[in-house]
Amino acid sequence: MPHRARPEDEIFNQSPPFADVNLFTSDAALGEAMKREGAAWALPDLEKFGALTGSASALELGRLANDNPPKLKNFDPRGRRIDCVEFHAAYHQVMAISTAQGLHCSTWETTRAGAHVARCAGSFMAAQMEPGHCCPITMTHAVAASLKHEPSLLEAWLPKIVVRAYDPSPEPAQTKRAVTFGMGMTERQGGTDVRANTTRAEPLSGAGPGKAYRITGHKWFLSAPMSDLFLVLAQAKGGLSCFLLPRLRPDGSLNGLRLLRLKDKLGNRSNASSEAEFDDAEGVLVGDEGRGIATIIDMVTLTRLDCAVSSAGLMRHALARAIHHASYRSVFQKKLIDQPLMGQVLADMALDAEAATALAFRLARAFDGGEDPAQAAYRRLMTPVTKYWVCKTAPALIGEAMECLGGNGYVEEGGFPLLYREAPVNAIWEGSGNVMCLDVLRVLEKEPDTVDLALTELKDTASRDKALDLAFDRVKTLLRNCRVEPKLARALVEQLAVTQAAALLRRHAPSALSDAFVATRLAGGWRNTYGAGLAQGDARAILARAAPRI
Repeated sequence: MPHRARPEDEIFNQSPPFADVNLFTSDAALGEAMKREGAAWALPDLEKFGALTGSASALELGRLANDNPPKLKNFDPRGRRIDCVEFHAAYHQVMAISTAQGLHCSTWETTRAGAHVARCAGSFMAAQMEPGHCCPITMTHAVAASLKHEPSLLEAWLPKIVVRAYDPSPEPAQTKRAVTFGMGMTERQGGTDVRANTTRAEPLSGAGPGKAYRITGHKWFLSAPMSDLFLVLAQAKGGLSCFLLPRLRPDGSLNGLRLLRLKDKLGNRSNASSEAEFDDAEGVLVGDEGRGIATIIDMVTLTRLDCAVSSAGLMRHALARAIHHASYRSVFQKKLIDQPLMGQVLADMALDAEAATALAFRLARAFDGGEDPAQAAYRRLMTPVTKYWVCKTAPALIGEAMECLGGNGYVEEGGFPLLYREAPVNAIWEGSGNVMCLDVLRVLEKEPDTVDLALTELKDTASRDKALDLAFDRVKTLLRNCRVEPKLARALVEQLAVTQAAALLRRHAPSALSDAFVATRLAGGWRNTYGAGLAQGDARAILARAAPRI
């Protein structure tokens, strides 16, 4: 008997899926950032990538990769140790998309101005497509900075990095055309305090840079364990040192690397993170013995940039989805976006989302600055500041955006739970909030001239704006006080972040947005939720800019 249509079967007043949206052309702030930060030449390529990453098919790959997390297989059917992680096909597909775009290598292919800015724009959109795979992508990109400490290693492996291809085959790295890199720093007894590491490294035949060492010990977190090679820290005779360790030996056998288990993480579920042991693994010393932190920190600094960019991308995606829903959903005879309270909440979130974008891409331009003293100073000071504020702002914003969809936001098929679970990770990885603050204190103590040079641009903007000038005075007071009271470091870092963001918005964003940001973030009263302090702002103008241009 044919199904008889009933009135309750009719679906109405539901927003259409947020899919087949060009993540580049729909984002006014992103496009403008490319032009002002030196990557206008990349606009056509980024427009194509935006269409791909925002397509329904790409977003579905992201869902599948997270719904089918990786699985660890320690043994083959005959009992031979293989320590292999199996991924869903969708994970390999998103990896192929991002490597084809060159997100793992493009800045090493060219010295063109704006290369970091253009690459970060791709990463900003890739995180919206599927955030978990960005971990091995960013580590593969960043590793070359540390390999520079041993030129022979850079010469050997850079040609396999700068290949716009993805090869997940279980073959020795030496025989592969394209390789990926992971990292192993922390141990269970030390965590952030890597100087407490107990993993040992003993020279096989002669000590020194580029020489082979036998490595024995463990890592509490080994990121992306199916990478072809890893940078790891271990204690050599000369102190904590950095080593390049292949996963497989040249004959294809395991290089003493045993995967004990995969971490069952809150989010980032498409990407594998493991606990591992090294049983007489062979690695090559990168840089000098005892200089492990100084060697690996160049890789870490680049990954911190990507943490901020990825979190900014997740914020943009959450906001765009919330505005999209509110533009279609009717409540009490009005579109949801036209309800004053909802409009104010969305507009308030838009302020932080655009501020995060502005901070992330201004920082990316500093990485394009090479040895220019001003740009070097900016990236030294503002990398931890930007990572701290952007990555800490993301969870609250994404949670509020999810609430804008009500129950539809809370169920898995709506996509928001994936975003919400992912939100905290970048604030934890590559240095938690306190670690970022301690890094800033280290700059204050050891590089005071760097601080002054990094703040020149902010000082110039603040001198022409009363509210910014007052905020900059607070920054200067905190800078002085932190030298004697380190417990004020979080107050300093947050004040510096919002003041710099306000300065960027003053220079580059419409006045409706910059006025509201200054009034609420610099001069506003105490607030704990979005929409609580924007009563005097022009919510319609802010939302008109933030709305995805579909």
